Amino acid sequence: MIRPMGTAITTELQRVRNIGIIAHIDAGKTTTTERILFFSGRIHKKGEVHDGTTVTDYMPEERDRGITIKSAATACEWDNHKINILDTPGHVDFTAEVERSLRVLDGAVGVFCAVAGVQAQSETVWRQAQKYSVPRISFINKVDRVGADFAKAVKSIKDKLGATAVPIQLPIGREKDFNGIVDVIEGDAIYFDEASDGMEFKRGPIPPGMAEELAKAREAVIEAASQFDDVILEKYLAGETVTADEMKRGLRAATVACKVTPVTCGTALKNKGVQQLLDAICLYLPSPIDMPPTKGKKPGTNEDVERLPDPTQPLAALAFKTISDRNGDLTFIRVYSGELVNGTQVWNSRKQKPERINRLYKMHADKREAVEKLTAGDMGAAVGLKLTFTGDTLCDRDTALVLGAMKFPDPVISMSIAPRTTADREKLAEALAQMVKEDPTLHRHTDEETGETIISGMGELHLDIKNSILQREYKVSVDVGRPKVAYRQTFDRAAEVEGKHVKQTGGHGQFGVVKVRFEPLLASTGGVEFANEVVGGRVPTEYIPAVEDGLKEFGKRGGRLKWPFVGIKATLYDGKAHDVDSSELAFKSAAEIAFREMIEHSRTVLLEPMMRIEVTVPEANVGDVIGDLNSRRAQVDEITYSGPNRVISGKVPLAELFQYSTTLRSMTQGRGDYSSEPCEYTPVPNQIAEKIIAERKKFLGIV
Repeated sequence: MIRPMGTAITTELQRVRNIGIIAHIDAGKTTTTERILFFSGRIHKKGEVHDGTTVTDYMPEERDRGITIKSAATACEWDNHKINILDTPGHVDFTAEVERSLRVLDGAVGVFCAVAGVQAQSETVWRQAQKYSVPRISFINKVDRVGADFAKAVKSIKDKLGATAVPIQLPIGREKDFNGIVDVIEGDAIYFDEASDGMEFKRGPIPPGMAEELAKAREAVIEAASQFDDVILEKYLAGETVTADEMKRGLRAATVACKVTPVTCGTALKNKGVQQLLDAICLYLPSPIDMPPTKGKKPGTNEDVERLPDPTQPLAALAFKTISDRNGDLTFIRVYSGELVNGTQVWNSRKQKPERINRLYKMHADKREAVEKLTAGDMGAAVGLKLTFTGDTLCDRDTALVLGAMKFPDPVISMSIAPRTTADREKLAEALAQMVKEDPTLHRHTDEETGETIISGMGELHLDIKNSILQREYKVSVDVGRPKVAYRQTFDRAAEVEGKHVKQTGGHGQFGVVKVRFEPLLASTGGVEFANEVVGGRVPTEYIPAVEDGLKEFGKRGGRLKWPFVGIKATLYDGKAHDVDSSELAFKSAAEIAFREMIEHSRTVLLEPMMRIEVTVPEANVGDVIGDLNSRRAQVDEITYSGPNRVISGKVPLAELFQYSTTLRSMTQGRGDYSSEPCEYTPVPNQIAEKIIAERKKFLGIV
């Protein structure tokens, strides 16, 4: 039974905001976060990304490269509200950091560049937020840049993201002449003081000539708010005046329901619009009690369990991130209900084992503030947990539940890595174990044929940074091989095959016969999907799981070429068993033999990962860049304008993108830029596939 919360608890939680800052790389997320911390009084000096002095980009790799690699947790206070913030990466190679952040957040601020609008990674993080039903507001940043177009940026949010973007602010002036914003709801203007570098502002009447634009914007706000507030709807239909407070109330309800995205604007680097963004965060993004009850399952059952954000409820907390530390691993935790208290023992429901809580902290990037407890609605970290990692649920044993875990994409690129000295060998194994524990998208395995250690990740930058961390933080000297594409295999047609495993060696023999129908699933890139159509007990029920295991495990190993099989349905439809000699091992072996038979008697298709790409280049370089992309087997979908530049969008095989950034810089004299993200697997053209397979066979020593 769920108890109602007390008034004091409700009031306190109403003033809590758990938010993330999400965007495409270089849209200004970290600078926006830095200014939020500065204006709220959390820090007293503004750091800059280009100087490597920001609070949330604290890793040496982040400061050297000027990008966010790990999501950083911090907090501040504004207008009597407590705001917990996760600043997330913008590069697709670190999408896992965004995924696990959005899993535990109540709201998010999407930051968009006023010049470029919605970019490739903007779409990815927006979809991730949509998956977890995270309410969002938008901040159109860099409205002072050359080529900035607020209206076009808002339109791109509507068109590319399918969002109901409703501006609640309008910029006054364009590009370098930007000097204020119109407050659509209050109906007046905010002018920034240039003498104070934009940090001070005053309110006044809107500029001449903006009355019509303001009227249209107010109409859009009222129309959006009326869908969630009957009072506003009645006034709207009757043509009566809707007050500012009523608009805010209705717009908040629409935002919390993920139906509307309020849009603000400014330039974080120049300190303009950030204080108004903070107001919007408090006004429109939800508190923990505005969100639906947290849902989980009773361990071992499919029974639903709900928890309210109430410290008097049973404990429900999710570990969403682990960071290795010489003083003990740091595990980041979101508490949904109950309290996590120092010195107590809790239950890890996924591991079905107890875990002791010894040290709890509130985080401010890489700095820690010790606390006695974390309570419902809090995000914090625990040091020294032995069993708890990303995705684990902490709860009370008597009222255990399992919260929904996170799913991460499979790696698309790999490379070999080898220690330079005998002393480095042991350190490498230990370092990689820690890094894999931290990063769910970093995989590691040993190649059975060559004995090489292989690490796999989301892109060249991902693996390059992991290599740098190995050498800089773990002091391990390594040699790395050339990055390799994570190819996949499938079949081009359906077929039925028989797998027969029959051996007699004295005493009990081994007997298992299976008949399997293999079919390609064209729209799937998942592994082997198993189905059972056996009737009449031709294959005893107790052996069917062994057949499924044999098919799926062989599919993962990938046969002789060792590229996993994907998009295949394997249906067991007949077979034979022996009363004495049949066993699980025999039927598992028979299933593997059936898979080998399918490979021998059917044509396999090689699949390669495709990357969705956006290349931003000066007008003068468009022809050269498109020519180069065509030589890389690119599919160019569209070419659009972004201020003075052109944006070329399309798809390119990952195998053709190695070192592309160097080529692009050379072609455009350093003025070109690109971003990419995995989007799908497609068949490799026959002539190229034959060459890739021949090289693979040579590498594996296959005659």
